[in-house]
Amino acid sequence: MKKINVAVAGLGRIGKIHLKNLCRNFSEIEVVAVMDVFNESKLIADEFNIPVFVIDFDELLAVPDLDVVVICSPTDTHADYVVKAAKAGKQIFCEKPLDLSLDRVKEVLEIVNESGVKLMLGFNRRFDPEFKKIRQLVVNDAIGDPQIIKITSRDPGPPPVSYIKVSGGMFLDMTIHDFDMARYISGKQVKEVYAKGAVMVDPEIGKAGDIDTAIITLTFEDGTMAVIDNCRKAVYGYDQRLEVFGSKGMAQAENNFPNNHKLYTAAGVSGDLPLHFFLERYDASYNQEIREFIDAIVSGSKMPVDGNDGLLSIAIGLAAKKSIQENRPVPLSEVL
Repeated sequence: MKKINVAVAGLGRIGKIHLKNLCRNFSEIEVVAVMDVFNESKLIADEFNIPVFVIDFDELLAVPDLDVVVICSPTDTHADYVVKAAKAGKQIFCEKPLDLSLDRVKEVLEIVNESGVKLMLGFNRRFDPEFKKIRQLVVNDAIGDPQIIKITSRDPGPPPVSYIKVSGGMFLDMTIHDFDMARYISGKQVKEVYAKGAVMVDPEIGKAGDIDTAIITLTFEDGTMAVIDNCRKAVYGYDQRLEVFGSKGMAQAENNFPNNHKLYTAAGVSGDLPLHFFLERYDASYNQEIREFIDAIVSGSKMPVDGNDGLLSIAIGLAAKKSIQENRPVPLSEVL
């Protein structure tokens, strides 16, 4: 069988992870080209023996016999790159978000649909082994009818304020994963969003027009509720927990640790802190995410996370922003 020819655009932190996984873990594909605006990234291409390195996306699309483009470049390039790749007939994986504007996302998705190519958005937490188990328990009715979903997502430290100024804010660069997770775990659609937020970590974040701490309540169409709590700084590490409470019981996914031993002495009980960084915490999920993307291309099946999933997560984020600004619950229909 002919190998699938893949190119990776953007060799930042996430791009390097996807490139490593594609090169090392997939016999059915061949990474034939990479693109990055920084010439020094050619060293990364050389490390993985990639034959073509370019600094321009149009040059990347011109590589002969290219089948798939994996887009890991900065957010403000995503929409344009996806449009170009779709018009060139390439299958597309793109990191979230597709864009910070709902109107622009809708335009891009229309072009993708017209082009007849597949598009998957990079919501990698769906592919975390523990979270997938929780989802399967919900599907198998082991918990009964879900009534309350609780998601805790706290970073070990905030990103630079320079990033926050262009990221779209906490709801669109951080909580967007949790919005998608709430939809994924429940299998339901959000009807209403109510958010409260504050600046408790760094006053400079507030000066940049954002918040660093928030609690968001989502109400689904059938009345099921989800509560998400976020903070940009948890001094003990990367705090990622999930709970689903239902009519038959409850399921929980706890933090991942370097190891699970605990020491019990007269002085107390001690153990390791949670994994400290998202690249460590979600290492397995990044690999599984690309695995399922490639499988969908090979089988011709539906993408596990499509453009509409990305659209709805952005819409929930914008509704949360509006909720804080107007101090009221916001129906999702107001922003869609």
